[in-house]
Amino acid sequence: MARSRGVADLVERLLGTPVAATTPVAGGDTCVTTRVRLGDGRSALVKTRSGAPEDFFAAEARGLRWLAEPDVVPVAEVLAVDHDCLVVAWVEPGRPSPEAAADLGRGLALLHASGAEGFGAGQDGFVGALPLPNRPVPTWPEFFAVRRVLPYLRVAVDRGHVEPRDAAAVEGVVRRIEQLAGPTEPPARLHGDLWSGNVVWGTERAHLIDPAAHGGHRETDLALLALFGAPHLDRLVAAYDEERPLADGWRDRQPLHQLFPVLLHAAMFGGGYGARAGELARRL
Repeated sequence: MARSRGVADLVERLLGTPVAATTPVAGGDTCVTTRVRLGDGRSALVKTRSGAPEDFFAAEARGLRWLAEPDVVPVAEVLAVDHDCLVVAWVEPGRPSPEAAADLGRGLALLHASGAEGFGAGQDGFVGALPLPNRPVPTWPEFFAVRRVLPYLRVAVDRGHVEPRDAAAVEGVVRRIEQLAGPTEPPARLHGDLWSGNVVWGTERAHLIDPAAHGGHRETDLALLALFGAPHLDRLVAAYDEERPLADGWRDRQPLHQLFPVLLHAAMFGGGYGARAGELARRL
């Protein structure tokens, strides 16, 4: 591996450890990602973003640390954070296995059960490059409507990424969200952006990365895993349900929980995501 002087100097300043080598890591639309090999034999992952908004990386670090607090599921370990970078321990990639998926399912059930103070979080955050409003509200239906669905619907509509018919369908869901939300549940400690790309399958266990952590509804994390597909998802969900049984009708409610990530993608990328949001809304 070669040595990128800028990243190496940054890591050496933050960790106080020499950097032996660096190598780029593919993936990610928002940040530049680099693997660094430290002089003491460890490896770390460095995320940088030029001109990052205030609190951008600090918010991610808070989320990772909050998810790690219950010590029930592997979470990327925060080594250092600064205004324009985040340094976490490197997770050596492995192959997804049914056993690792079941382990993750049990871990997610315990993570969710560890709870949160309320629906939301103490500070706003970011999801991708967009701000993520987190100010707590009393109930989950209200939180999901005013902090997750409507903000990104507005952005997508303003950018011309959602047709009026599809926007109207989503707004109809918001009006009925109390009836669609299912049984009342206490605030769960959520990853909040748990699509399969935010799970690193290590050599033995799966690790969580890149959260949008907050107190929310536990079905949201499972719905996100199902949205874009995850390895051995049936084993993961079965293990989750065995550890902490899901409420009746949870599969029927997945389109509701999936509205947020699909609208987020519509806001950021356009394409067919606006129409997909409308399809999800009309299924409810």
